[in-house]
Amino acid sequence: MMNHSKYRRQYYMPPYPCMKWAEKDYVDKAPVWCSVDLRDGNQALVVPMTLEQKIGFFKLLCKVGFKEIEVGFPAASETEYTFLRALIEQNLIPDDVTIQVLTQAREHIIRKTFEALEGAKQAIVHVYNSTSVAQREQVFHKSKEEILKIAVDGAELLKKLTEETGGNYRFEYSPESFTGTEPEYALEVCNAVLDVWKPTADNKAIINLPVTVEHSMPHVYASQIEYMCENLKYRENVIVSLHPHNDRGCGVADTEMGLLAGADRVEGTLFGNGERTGNVDVVTLAMNMYSQGVDPELDFSNMPEVCEAYEKFTGMKVNERSPYAGALVFAAFSGSHQDAIAKGMHYREEHDPEHWTVPYLPIDPTDVSRNYDADVIRINSQSGKGGVGYILEHNFGLNLPPKMREAMGYAAKDESDHKNKELLPEEIFELFKKKFEGLNAPYNITEVHFKQENGGITAEVHTEYQGKREVTYAPGNGRLNAVSNALKKCFGLQYNLVTYQEHALEASSSSRAIAYVGIQKPDGKLYWGAGVDSDIIRASIDALLTAINNSAI
Repeated sequence: MMNHSKYRRQYYMPPYPCMKWAEKDYVDKAPVWCSVDLRDGNQALVVPMTLEQKIGFFKLLCKVGFKEIEVGFPAASETEYTFLRALIEQNLIPDDVTIQVLTQAREHIIRKTFEALEGAKQAIVHVYNSTSVAQREQVFHKSKEEILKIAVDGAELLKKLTEETGGNYRFEYSPESFTGTEPEYALEVCNAVLDVWKPTADNKAIINLPVTVEHSMPHVYASQIEYMCENLKYRENVIVSLHPHNDRGCGVADTEMGLLAGADRVEGTLFGNGERTGNVDVVTLAMNMYSQGVDPELDFSNMPEVCEAYEKFTGMKVNERSPYAGALVFAAFSGSHQDAIAKGMHYREEHDPEHWTVPYLPIDPTDVSRNYDADVIRINSQSGKGGVGYILEHNFGLNLPPKMREAMGYAAKDESDHKNKELLPEEIFELFKKKFEGLNAPYNITEVHFKQENGGITAEVHTEYQGKREVTYAPGNGRLNAVSNALKKCFGLQYNLVTYQEHALEASSSSRAIAYVGIQKPDGKLYWGAGVDSDIIRASIDALLTAINNSAI
C-alpha cells in the first residue's frame, strides 16, 4: 500500500512574500544559455559517450548557437580530463564560445581542474557544495558554519589559482540542493562567496541556483529566485543562473518562472537528458520563446538534423511527443483538427497575414524543417474529409467538391480501419483513383459523337452492358447533358446530375484536366466520379460514367 504520510514538504519559502514575477506574463528576452549536455547529460547515459562522440556533440552545440558549454568534470575521471585537453590542444573551441568546467569545493579537485584548463583561452570554473538541510544532516554531518566555510575556502582557492596561472577565467558558484535549503541560509553562503570574488562590471560572477531535486510547484521556485535576486550583494555584477531538474515534471515551468523572477541565465540540456527525470529541456524553452515572437538566440531551424545527431551521439531517443521536436508533435489525425488546419492554411494563402495563427499549430512546422504533407496532416481511421482533401489538393493537385471530399474522407477512414494502419499520401491517391476514377463496369461507353442540330446538341453514345452493345441518340443543352440523357434513355436510369466541377491539373497549354461529377438517386443518396483527360469533355464523360457505376455497385 502507498503511504503518503511518510512524506512532507521539503522546500522552504522566503521570509517574506516574493511575487513580483507574477505581474509578468511572458519571457521577453533570451537568457544566457549554457549547455550541460556533455556533463549532466553524459553522466546520465547508460553508456557514456566516447571521445569522438563528445567532440561531435560539442560541434553540434556550437552550431546550434550555445556560447557557454559545460564540457565536464575533468578531475572526476580520466575520460573527461582527456576530452577537455582534446578541445584545447586541437583548437576546437570557437573564439566566441566559453567552455565551463565543474569542480567540487575541495582543494585537490580544484587544483586538478586548473591543470586541465592549461592553455584555454577563456573558461568558467564552476565550483559547488551542497547546502540543503538533508545534505548537512545526513551526508556531511556539518553545521551551517562549516558548510559556509567549505564554500568560502573553495572560492578563495579559485581566485588564488587564477591569479597564479594568469588564466582568463570567470567564476560560478552553486549552492547544490538549493531548493532544499533555507533561502536565508543560501543567501548567506552566496554572499560570502561573492565577498571573496568581489565581481565587477568587467568580471561578473555567476551564482547558479539549481533545482537539484524538484520539491515544489514552480511558483515556489520563482519566489525563491526573486528573493535571491533582490538580496544578493553586487547584484549588478552578478549573473543569476538557473539549473532545474525535472523530478516533478515541472522543469520548463520552473525555468520560465525563474526567468520572470529575475534570473539571467539557464543551464540545461537538449531534450532534457539528465539524471533521474532529467534536466530542463532547452529545446522546449527556446521554442516556447520563439512561438511568442521572442528570438531565443538558438537555431533549431533544422530540427530533424538536431534530433538525428542527438540520437546518434547519446543512444537516446527523442520521444514522438517531445515538444516541437517529436515525430508526431505536429501530426493531426483527428478529422476536426485536420479540417481546421486545412482551413487555416487556406486562410493564410488567401490573406497573407503578418502573424501565424493557424489552429492547432503553435508554430509553422516549416520553421523547424518539417512539412505539412508528411508531418502535419496524417490519415488514419480517426481522420476526416478536411485532412484527406488537404492531402489530395497539396500533394496531387485535386480540388474535390465539398461533398465529394466527404465521401473520399469516409473511404479513407474505412480503408485505414480495414488495414489497421496509417495511410500515406500515395496510398490515399491510389484509393481515390480506385474508388472514383475510371470505373467502366457494369456500364461502359465505347464511343461518343456529337452533332449540333435544332439549336442544341445531340449525342450518339455507344454503350456496353453485360456483353450487349447499343447505340443511343439523345439531345441535351450541352454535351455532358446529352450523354447523360442518352444513358438514362438506354438503361432506364434515374438520377439527377447535381454537381459538376473541373480544373486543370498542370499549368500549361497542353495540361490535362480533371472533372468531378456528382449524381443523386431518387432515394437522395449521392454518388461520385472523376475523370482525367486532356479533353475536358472526355474527362467529364468518364466522371459521369464512374458516378453511375458507383451507384450501381
